[in-house]
Amino acid sequence: MCDYNPKIANRFRGFLPIVVDVETAGFNSETDALLEIAAVMIRMDDEGYLHPAKTYACHVEPFPGANLDPKALAFNGIDPEQPLRMALTENKALDQIFTPIREAVKASHCNRAILVGHNAGFDLGFINAAVKRTKFKRNPFHPFSIFDTVSFAALIYGQTVLARSAEAAGIDWDEREAHSAIYDAEKTAELFCHIVNHWQTHAPNTIEAML
Repeated sequence: MCDYNPKIANRFRGFLPIVVDVETAGFNSETDALLEIAAVMIRMDDEGYLHPAKTYACHVEPFPGANLDPKALAFNGIDPEQPLRMALTENKALDQIFTPIREAVKASHCNRAILVGHNAGFDLGFINAAVKRTKFKRNPFHPFSIFDTVSFAALIYGQTVLARSAEAAGIDWDEREAHSAIYDAEKTAELFCHIVNHWQTHAPNTIEAML
């Protein structure tokens, strides 16, 4: 049974926020390999506050002909040839990540998912490129609208780097765990929820009118 509160559908104009982080073999979504995807569900409690919920993640096989930038691989520490990665093809990876998101959208009475990320345009760009390559038909995300925690953190804390933004928000950060899709997505989810909940605490009349 899904634990999403239907009121979340009113909080973001029918969009369900889903926090996503991808790890890649470069910066060009058209040419560089997508290597990891993680997605964190967001739930709303009875008082209208947001909390990170379940995380879904998978390793992804480089698509045929994909560029693998050695500098990018050195930065994220991923070895695409490592058999223990148990990587999935892009089509299977998208299906594994998108299926629970579609279920959450339906259960929360939302119309569509909206991608939340730190530099979210980067993550959505790689997701959209993989969808295009695989001709995937049931992408739950809005094709261009995003919630970017870089902007939120810059406004609230004057920080743009994820580690510094998290620390400014009082969120624990372990640099040894950073730059994996799961860790970065879960920390971004904590940051997103913290900022939205902070706003609700300080502007309750504004938020209550939407809920």
